[in-house]
Amino acid sequence: MGVTVIVRVLETMPASPGVYRMMNAKGDPLYVGKAKNLKKRVVAYTHPERQTLRIQRMIAETASMEVVTTHTEVEALLLESNLIKKLEPRYNILLRDDKSFPHILVTGDHDWPQILKHRGARTRVGEYFGPFASAGAVNQTLSALQRAFLLRSCSDSVFASRTRPCLLFQIKRCSAPCVERISRPEYLALVEEARAFLSGQSQRIQRELVAKMEAAAEAMEYEQAAMYRDRIRAIAKIQAHQDINPAEVAEADVVALHQAGGQTCIQVFFFRAGCNYGNRSYFPQHTEAAEPGEVMAAFLGQFYADKQPPREIIVSQEPAECDIVASALSEKAGRKVVITVPKRGDRKRLVEHAYDNARDALGRRMAESSAQGKLLQGVAELFGLDAPPERIEVYDNSHIQGTNAVGGMIVAGPEGLMKSAYRKFNIRSDELTPGDDYGMMREVLTRRFKRAQKEDPERDRGQWPDLVLIDGGEGQLNATLEVFADLGVEDVPLVSIAKGPDRNAGRERFFMPESAPFSLEPRDPVLYFLQRLRDEAHRFAIGTHRARRSKGLSQSSLDDVPGIGARRKKALLHHFGSAREVAGAGLADLEAVAGISKAMAKKIYDHFHPQG
Repeated sequence: MGVTVIVRVLETMPASPGVYRMMNAKGDPLYVGKAKNLKKRVVAYTHPERQTLRIQRMIAETASMEVVTTHTEVEALLLESNLIKKLEPRYNILLRDDKSFPHILVTGDHDWPQILKHRGARTRVGEYFGPFASAGAVNQTLSALQRAFLLRSCSDSVFASRTRPCLLFQIKRCSAPCVERISRPEYLALVEEARAFLSGQSQRIQRELVAKMEAAAEAMEYEQAAMYRDRIRAIAKIQAHQDINPAEVAEADVVALHQAGGQTCIQVFFFRAGCNYGNRSYFPQHTEAAEPGEVMAAFLGQFYADKQPPREIIVSQEPAECDIVASALSEKAGRKVVITVPKRGDRKRLVEHAYDNARDALGRRMAESSAQGKLLQGVAELFGLDAPPERIEVYDNSHIQGTNAVGGMIVAGPEGLMKSAYRKFNIRSDELTPGDDYGMMREVLTRRFKRAQKEDPERDRGQWPDLVLIDGGEGQLNATLEVFADLGVEDVPLVSIAKGPDRNAGRERFFMPESAPFSLEPRDPVLYFLQRLRDEAHRFAIGTHRARRSKGLSQSSLDDVPGIGARRKKALLHHFGSAREVAGAGLADLEAVAGISKAMAKKIYDHFHPQG
């Protein structure tokens, strides 16, 4: 263990660039580091007396090491950032954020392109514009884009089944290509205008629309002129939302760092195509002694590990080993990426604005953390816990007469709601009686804690709750106790929270094992905190249930037939009126549909009338 292990590894360690990993006796990663010369860097750990207490603890825990050599230090930095993001070693500076950024997608896999919000892997053919800092920023921009360019937002299946224009056409947010109220060349011209606008040519598009409006007015085509006027207003509305939008910053991220009280907030503003696409706050985890340049370098490496870097990154604080970080990002992007610390001008003002946002966000977070700590201490005292809980899990179910049943789990801790840890459970059991809340709760908790036993048997990876809250009364409590008894789960505090008489908030009753039910004073801040957690679990479960139900309503049985695309589906629905009529149609009837060959008709018929 410790220095002995490191000395033994040093005997065969090369003096070349690479990445090293230090692991404890369980094989869990403690630290991931990179070096231009591995041997020279790692030998420092053989003198723990020269290190900080934190690093001394890390050295003492080290039971094994792994080394990966690279050709250059830049490659080592890229590998280090990816491994830190993937493994989350306890002794590294960590950026804990798994949210992907939303983009606007103009599809390229359909004759009539669609404009929509996209998040996740770029698997669909088309052009992606962004990133946007939030779904709200995308939705606001999309709404204005629909008014400006009248592009469809409906899915391909809805598009194929339309027989008359939808409401969006009536309120002048779509040109109704689904029923050919616009010719394809005219629609594609609108698509090109939208692409040009999103690519930074908004001024040109606006000038062209003004010219068309004036020409239409001179020709006394006033209805057409009014349409151009409305589109110009929509474009102006998008431009008006750009709070800070210096003309000389076309594609850049502005990254500002503020430290206080041993914590850090990093604020990122996104500028693309000359437009401000919003901002977001980050709070990387690190020791109190971490230097700003060290934190900035770690942040940039991990932030862009799974994102495309822009051409320019404007920072408030020069990252440690700035040249290497810039070279690594350039290699990842396949083009030059510049990191600058501006001293004057518009870029300096941008950084100052981002820094002010970072300072304010950190101040709010520290105030919220202090209040949250007091509430968690109150929860511990109320339920007799040994210490304030670090992880509270709250469970609720949702269904309508047993259909589309789902369970929801939300998680809260010292930093507030931990939305990345939320989980949904589609109820799978066919043996449950519709509406059996106890049975659903048993299934959800069985699946949750079986997984915890498998993935974190020693309870040292943060996957076990310090408190479980169940929405319900004594029946739900007993159902949960049965699950815990069956699985052998012990030492997990359990409380169920039931609404009071007439389901009035403020008169809730709390049920605990081997205790009499009790209530709190209506104005107790701990009661209000627990109500918020219960309501959040209810909101999450209801939202998950509605999404599942909506998905079922929007799907058609024709979607499952191999070879049925948008056009054939549209032809079938126009001919028969509904998917149910298609399913019941005879072979000869199917063959009579325009665009449906005899072979395809046979395939459709066989799908709905399987033999044997």
